[in-house]
Amino acid sequence: MSPRRARRREPSRPVAFSRSTDQVEQWPDGDWKVRMLTGSASGKSYRCPGCDQEITAGQPHLVCWPDWPGGDEERRHWHGACWRKRLDRGPGRSRY
Repeated sequence: MSPRRARRREPSRPVAFSRSTDQVEQWPDGDWKVRMLTGSASGKSYRCPGCDQEITAGQPHLVCWPDWPGGDEERRHWHGACWRKRLDRGPGRSRY
């Protein structure tokens, strides 16, 4: 069997979560709620705090905010890769 066929049989990752399935992720800087958005779920552009690049309307991305009282006011829209690599940045290189 060719490798291409084997890859096709692997289950695909979920593309989007509804509001009821926000995930709480544990990070060294605390717990964060994370919501995955499909491109069709976003109708406007945002600026990623990790890379300072635009997340265009219709582009899949993450919405993340701290899981503490009042944390909803600190929601930010991130590229998925920027969110995963945010703690690897050196001093003075993080925008958030």
